[in-house]
Parts: sequence; C-alpha cells; structure tokens
Amino acid sequence: MSSEGGPTSPFSTLSISHPTEAITHVELHRPEKRNAMNRAFWSEMVDCFTQIADDSECRVVIVSGAGKIFTAGIDLMDMASDVLQPEGDDIARTSWNLRRIISKYQETFSVIEKCPKPVVVAVHGACVGGGVDLITACDIRLCTQDAWFQVKEVDIGLAADVGTLQRLPKVIGSRSLVNELALTARKMYSDEAKNSGLVSRVFPDKESMMAGALELAGEMAARSPVAVQGTKMNLIYSRDHSVAEGLQYMATWNMSMLQTQDVMKSAQAAMEKKSPKEVTFSKL
Repeated sequence: MSSEGGPTSPFSTLSISHPTEAITHVELHRPEKRNAMNRAFWSEMVDCFTQIADDSECRVVIVSGAGKIFTAGIDLMDMASDVLQPEGDDIARTSWNLRRIISKYQETFSVIEKCPKPVVVAVHGACVGGGVDLITACDIRLCTQDAWFQVKEVDIGLAADVGTLQRLPKVIGSRSLVNELALTARKMYSDEAKNSGLVSRVFPDKESMMAGALELAGEMAARSPVAVQGTKMNLIYSRDHSVAEGLQYMATWNMSMLQTQDVMKSAQAAMEKKSPKEVTFSKL
C-alpha cells in the first residue's frame, strides 16, 4: 500500500490511492449503492486499516465517499441474514453467536481508532447510521455545506451497536443533544454539526473539502511521525482515563520517545527559522 499514484482496488468496497507518498486516501467505493456497508465492507475496512497501521510510508489517512453521498449506512438487504437469522441450537447459543457477530462489526471502526496514523474524514451529502459510527472513530472530521448526519438505528428497531453511542458523547459536548439525535433519529445539518463540534470545518463543496483535507493531511505528514502518532495515541488514552492516569501513561510513553533524533532535528529547524516541512524525518 505504499505506491504513489491513482486508485487501486485490492478491495471490492474501497478504493485506495496515494496523493503523496506519506498520505493514503481510503474511499468508500460503492457509488451505485450509495456506499452502503455490505458484508464485504465490514471485513475489508479491518484489513485495510491493519495494513495502513503497518505501512511505514504512510503518515496520515484521508477517508471519503465516492459518488453523490458519503454513505447510506448499513446495507440491510445484504446484512439481514447475519443479524436477523443468527445460527444456534438454543437461545444461549444463538445469543453467543450474535454477540460474536456484533463484536466483529465493532472492530470495523475500532480499527480506525487503533491505527496510530491520524485519520481525517471528509463527508459530503448524507452520512447515515453506520456512517456516524465510522466518522466518530476518526480523528478530524470535515464536511461540505450540503452534508447531513443521522443516527438512524432507532428507525430500524435497534440501538446503535458499533460505536456511535460510545463515541458520539465524547465528540459532542452536549449530552442532551447526543440523546436527542440518538433517540429521535432526526437529521443534523452541517451548520449544527459545526456548532456542536461534530466537525471542525465546513466547505462549500466536495472539491474544496478534499483540497482542504489534503492540505491538513500534508501539515501532519510533514511533522515527526514519532510526535504525531504518539500524540494521537495519548489523546485517545486520555479521553478514556482520568487526568492522573493520562499523565502517568504520557510520562511512561515519553521516557523512550523523547530519545528520538526527531526532537533535535525539530529544535534545530526552529532555531534556523525553517518550516517542519523542510526537515526529513525517518519512516516509522
């Protein structure tokens, strides 16, 4: 996954390209199905981000959707048999099998969070159901003016179970707003998404958004991967732990990471009034 150039298709539901050597672009690529998440998607995302995590060339990831919208969410027609007709000889065994299936689907988005490379997601048009689960696992969220978001699950008779209910409250400051969105399945449009903190920037159209995402990714890719990836991992750890625990983890982390040559390189560049982009950092 380290070659530069246009899109490649090792996957049936994702298109992978490399705008620069250090940036990997993952595009949800079922435009004819509004990028609905079919059975193949759930395993391909895990394979894709596992590869990205191990790719020393890649420093930043951009995620977007092909076609008219970001994603319509779960492909109910394709997934119904897994969810509605789980196998098992009795209720206990059926329940265990269903638990395994749900846990596997949860990993589809948890793998984004576990990936040490920062992930920028760029949303245009609709982001429905599983799309919200996906974007809340990303580090930076951008959208177009026409984007809208919907926690759709209650409309199809279930509680969201692959990340939204756990991550959205950490992303949006208002618990009341999270509850309203999750309990009513109402749409949230781009202006409200920006005001609530779900996204950090809103762009006029997809073209300008993708240019903005690429610029943002370039800024992160230009900096020390030791610093950038360590920052992401500690931000996530601190989100889920107390301040005291986060500080202790940080001290343990940096007792080794501070010994990188990147610190001296960055300090030297600053003294010489150079941009981080002018410094060459080793792969990680």
